[in-house]
Amino acid sequence: MAHLLSLEAVVVGETAMLTSIPAAAASVASTSSSPRLSMVAAGACREGYRKSIGPRQDRLRLGTSVVAAAAATSNFREQSNKALLVCQQQPQVRQHHNNNRVIPISSAAAVALPGVLEEQEVVDIERLEEELNSASPFEIMDQALALFGTDIAIAFSGAEDVALIEYAHLTGRPFRVFSLDTGRLNPETYCLFAEVEKRYNIRIEYMFPDAVEVEALVRAKGLFSFYEDGHQECCRIRKVRPLKRALKGLRAWITGQRKDQSPGTRANVPVVQVDPVFEGMDGGVGSLVKWNPLANVVGTAVWSFLRTMDVPVNALHSQGFVSIGCEPCTRPVMPGQHEREGRWWWEDAKAKECGLHNGNVNGAASNASSEQMVEVADLFMSRSVSNLSCGEMETLVGKNKRSKSSLVVLYAPWCQFSQAMNDSFNAVAEKLCGPDLMVGKFRADREQKEFAQQALKLRTFPTILFFPKNSTQVIKYPSENRDVDALIAFVQAFQ
Repeated sequence: MAHLLSLEAVVVGETAMLTSIPAAAASVASTSSSPRLSMVAAGACREGYRKSIGPRQDRLRLGTSVVAAAAATSNFREQSNKALLVCQQQPQVRQHHNNNRVIPISSAAAVALPGVLEEQEVVDIERLEEELNSASPFEIMDQALALFGTDIAIAFSGAEDVALIEYAHLTGRPFRVFSLDTGRLNPETYCLFAEVEKRYNIRIEYMFPDAVEVEALVRAKGLFSFYEDGHQECCRIRKVRPLKRALKGLRAWITGQRKDQSPGTRANVPVVQVDPVFEGMDGGVGSLVKWNPLANVVGTAVWSFLRTMDVPVNALHSQGFVSIGCEPCTRPVMPGQHEREGRWWWEDAKAKECGLHNGNVNGAASNASSEQMVEVADLFMSRSVSNLSCGEMETLVGKNKRSKSSLVVLYAPWCQFSQAMNDSFNAVAEKLCGPDLMVGKFRADREQKEFAQQALKLRTFPTILFFPKNSTQVIKYPSENRDVDALIAFVQAFQ
């Protein structure tokens, strides 16, 4: 227990009253070598001072000596005017060193109010992850809220992650929710925000992008520059930086990440981890915990839960939207397509992350730009599919008219979307390959990627091209519906 520091008097209106604040906290703030302990202790001083003087103080007159902790934070000086603290004793406080797996719990747990500073509790994140790895989302949510209290918040995107809010509500504990309003969301998403606030009697804490940064981007590049040079710059301004500001006021956050959302980038998402990218209110590596209660839950189970509990959902889901983001960058997906194919569809599959969860991107995916891919089995191995060389592709796109038509897929064997169409393309080849049509494949990653981008206009994997006979034109298959019937209809339209 921390010793209490007696203050001479607090004048409130016309009445003087005796009060106290936690001297031990002030002492720790002035002497500790740990920035985190100093911040927690200073927070205890401020809290004790605020509660003691009440909201209507006119002036404060205290004792005779000054503790260096009174100057440890300018916020404390500003609030207390000229607070003079007298430390009677300094209790022993054990310091806990923060690293990537052992962190202090919230200040609410570290400081017993009013006016008492306890030793900070610590939690071993690796051990906690092991214990909760097989737990239900409800159990994980309850543990997260119990440990971090008001220093944790749910990140709500306006999609099926509304399940997180329902789980938090069912725990019976108070909870906070924040959302990133990019200024480019769908109207249906804003409607869901309002419905969620009403159902759960909460106020979502909206975070907005910096207006000056948005103005500079739009004036320099226009409203839709992401279609030309990628979505990362826009997402960095409208999403990542507002998220950083939100997280600086927290010690933990809760996300709706699932392993099955994007097997190429999120396959190893843990249920709880020290956030490897962002910082919390205490600052520095290891100052923020990231909870992913739905990590081990498949999408069908999430939707079963939402229907069972009659949870409000985004109206866009009934229109074919699965993964929902900003309006210009989100579209419906076809049956059989992966949910992330509806996001940034004009970019490579490996780029379908906005930057909010870069810490969970798999090594293979994060190294995609340098083509350091894990070796996987080749695709489209049917005898009816010809394996084309770079020279043969140069001939196809040359200036001479062709003697026969060709259907060619540009692919990368590590790409999940290329893998998804393996069977259908093999079936198309076996049905259509003949004297008048050659069906081929061209591996367009690694050393061939630059050629494919320049000569074949490659933008994403897979890309399907048709080279009609008696022509020099190249026709790109425009749809992401890559089933057998759709591909055959495409070819027959030019035969």
